[in-house]
Amino acid sequence: MTRPDYVFHAGERAVQDRTGVPAEYRERAARAIRAEMPPQHQAFFESLPALFVGLRDMQGRPWATVCPLPTGAQATPTRLIAHTYPVLTDPLGLDLRPGSKAAVLGLDFATRRRNRVNGVIIAATKNVLSIDVEQSYGNCPKYIRTRDIRPPATSFPPDAGKRVAIDDVTAQRIISSADTFFIATYAEDGADVSHRGGMPGVLRLNADGSLSFPDYAGNRYYNTLGNIEVCGRAGLFIPDFATGEALLLTGRARIDWSRARAAEFERAERVVDIQPEDVWHTRLPNADVTLPLTRSQFMSSTPPDRSVKGRSLLLWSSALDTGSTLKRYVCCGRPRLLCAFPRGAPTYP
Repeated sequence: MTRPDYVFHAGERAVQDRTGVPAEYRERAARAIRAEMPPQHQAFFESLPALFVGLRDMQGRPWATVCPLPTGAQATPTRLIAHTYPVLTDPLGLDLRPGSKAAVLGLDFATRRRNRVNGVIIAATKNVLSIDVEQSYGNCPKYIRTRDIRPPATSFPPDAGKRVAIDDVTAQRIISSADTFFIATYAEDGADVSHRGGMPGVLRLNADGSLSFPDYAGNRYYNTLGNIEVCGRAGLFIPDFATGEALLLTGRARIDWSRARAAEFERAERVVDIQPEDVWHTRLPNADVTLPLTRSQFMSSTPPDRSVKGRSLLLWSSALDTGSTLKRYVCCGRPRLLCAFPRGAPTYP
């Protein structure tokens, strides 16, 4: 049996305790986090036009960024190799030394499938980022807005960006229109990068220059919140799918557990606040080689669910395991695509 205290660190367990996650669920969830990638996850990562990554800089601060994949990636059960370089690696001073922790999120916007790899960097050059797998799992498709993401025509110049103020007019535009962003956090034993989404306005710029966003019901692993609980920092990657622009920022982070704050956002269970310390803007003049988020086609949205009773949500981390049985499932009260229910896969009560 995979014990939850071996899989989830003290911060994650503290948030699970505070929110009342039962011990039985934690045990099932721990079994869904593997030490190797199954074949389906390997094929998934090799099919993507980009990877979203979480890394720390040489000062120890977390950053979320993107790795465009003009020539794809290679995956084995124990290693993920991206033939690319994270955007703004050198300006941000990202730590790509062998032995540094890295988190990778693969997301297919067309199907809303997402899988994750957390591990350690083995090698990094201008053309290759190689990561040994320590944790492999996936997430459900909640709050992912469907889009058509095209592979970039050529490699993205990794240093194309500039430092900006959080109240810069461009920064304000990107923040106010964002319906999708990515958050990087860390703990002593590893890194994490997660997707966050909702309707435009889900990410708010406050008068004091801080950012706030709601935390909705999710898989109850609490990777992001657990890391913030123990380290108090986070980095955001905020893409503008219409223009290919993006903001990257890092700063202090905290969780506001008050019901009054949560009530400011529909269906929120709590609120995360971030005080930016360093903010960067990136964009290329040629749309064909800008972020692989440029020629996006908005197709549908998944707002916060309004019927929380009786829903059953399969964790996508186990949805495509070998030997599983295909069945139809329900997410947020709506029927979803056929997927596999492996033995011991946790669901939401």
